[in-house]
Amino acid sequence: MLIVALDPLRRRGVVSWGREVVGEVGDLAAGFKIGIPLLIGAGIDGCKKIFCSYSGLLIADLKLADIGDVMASTVGGLSEAGVNAVIAHAFVGRSGALDRLAEECEKLGVKLVLVVSMSHTGSEEFIDKHLEEFVELALSLNAWGVVAPATRPKVVRRVRELGGGGIKILSPGVGVQGAQPGTAICAGADYEIVGRAITASSNPRAEALRVLSEQEGRARECLGFQ
Repeated sequence: MLIVALDPLRRRGVVSWGREVVGEVGDLAAGFKIGIPLLIGAGIDGCKKIFCSYSGLLIADLKLADIGDVMASTVGGLSEAGVNAVIAHAFVGRSGALDRLAEECEKLGVKLVLVVSMSHTGSEEFIDKHLEEFVELALSLNAWGVVAPATRPKVVRRVRELGGGGIKILSPGVGVQGAQPGTAICAGADYEIVGRAITASSNPRAEALRVLSEQEGRARECLGFQ
């Protein structure tokens, strides 16, 4: 249920920091999410070193939003670095964009995840107005998952209603952005994405264990787990 966002808050020693965090919580997390800050700080070769002994879910969160050939080429390079899932924006549309990306992802065995809503309030201004269309698009492209915010459980519930059980929901916003562990799980998410609350902690493993414990506790209450 836990995906750890590995976003460095410093510029030096990023590779050694990343290796330490992965070593401490790699057996607890369902996966890791890496974004532009880590790719800039460590580079592709550095990311390979960070995840050299990790074989689980590794999501590149570049929020791709370009023409299809550019996005497909980007995914090709990421795949060579060990990435097995990639996040793109749904708003770029199918024709000449996401159709090409989906084709390349399928070819490479990379999971496609589309952003249908975001965790900041600005998402309501434009993106959320097309929520239903974006979920429908994700389903039609056979996307593995979608991103919907833990900070707004009502959105997660609506995405689950629209997507049924045929798509994974990844929910960011737990921790520093204010959502409590387990809140999105109770609303229908499959995974909660937690970053700084774990990675900036003096004891990442203890913090990851705390998050997992809270997730389990809330899931037991709201979903009736035994």
